[in-house]
Amino acid sequence: MSDVATSLTDPALLFAIAVAIAVFATCYSLATPFLERGDLDKRMKAVSTERDQIRARERARMNAEASKTMLRTQNNQSVRNIVERFNLRQALVDDNTVNRLRAAGLRSQNALNMFLVARFLLPFLFLTLAIIWIFVLGNLAERPFAIRILAAVFFAYVGFYLPNIYVSNRVTKRQQSIKRAWPDALDLMLICVESGISMEAAMRRVAEEVSSQSAELAEELVLTTAELSFLPDRRVALENLGVRTQLDTVKNVTQALIQAERYGTPMAQALRVLAQEGRDERMNEAEKKAAALPPKLTVPMILFFLPVLVAVILGPAGIQVADRF
Repeated sequence: MSDVATSLTDPALLFAIAVAIAVFATCYSLATPFLERGDLDKRMKAVSTERDQIRARERARMNAEASKTMLRTQNNQSVRNIVERFNLRQALVDDNTVNRLRAAGLRSQNALNMFLVARFLLPFLFLTLAIIWIFVLGNLAERPFAIRILAAVFFAYVGFYLPNIYVSNRVTKRQQSIKRAWPDALDLMLICVESGISMEAAMRRVAEEVSSQSAELAEELVLTTAELSFLPDRRVALENLGVRTQLDTVKNVTQALIQAERYGTPMAQALRVLAQEGRDERMNEAEKKAAALPPKLTVPMILFFLPVLVAVILGPAGIQVADRF
């Protein structure tokens, strides 16, 4: 066991493993864009089935037999048993958690169960791995015992928040995709509304046109169209779009559409103004990133370009001085 621990903690072996992981990660990052396949058809198929699910849920609600779940899917029985046995839903779930999962595109009950089980099991898994790495393999042996215990607890803490980090990362990527395509989608919706098409048909047509640019936005628009068709209150369907995306620009548009339907104001003018504001905001963000580029390039230029430039300029002079003396 000591020989195995010594070989596993050998700096040369660890350095070779780190180099191998770095090379694999670099090759994978370079090859991923060429190997990616569009999942638009899969997304649209998943969203199209939600229309039938919404219809069934509303019928059940009218018959006073509504379920508390939002969307029905085929749940993992073992995961659901763990959630029910340890009462994880009451301990870890609140309205913000459900909204964050919806913003990440995880709307099913099974996704919520998987999230809860991950938050429950990952701390114990990370704690076990930390104990093996610190106490069994002998790492951090020169540190005091309290420091090693604190390191193990820190690993468990990381495991507890790792699902939240994954969901936050997914929400950020999804919001960026929706934000980039939102002004163009508003322009297309404005054209459809001015031509006399209803809101549901306009959203459906815009979802078809914008799907190549942002599959996430197309998915949300299709789901909103289904809710507009089957929910008794159209205001709830529009507010759900803002809750699922958690973007201020989308919430402003939904509020404008709600007010236009309530007071009978022209919808085209509101869409035109909001589309221009979204485009201006996107341009401001691009200008902000461009303005922040020179300070970010200062350190790489000092570290990489300046030494080479000095060597090229002063190198011949240094060689001549060395030959003279």
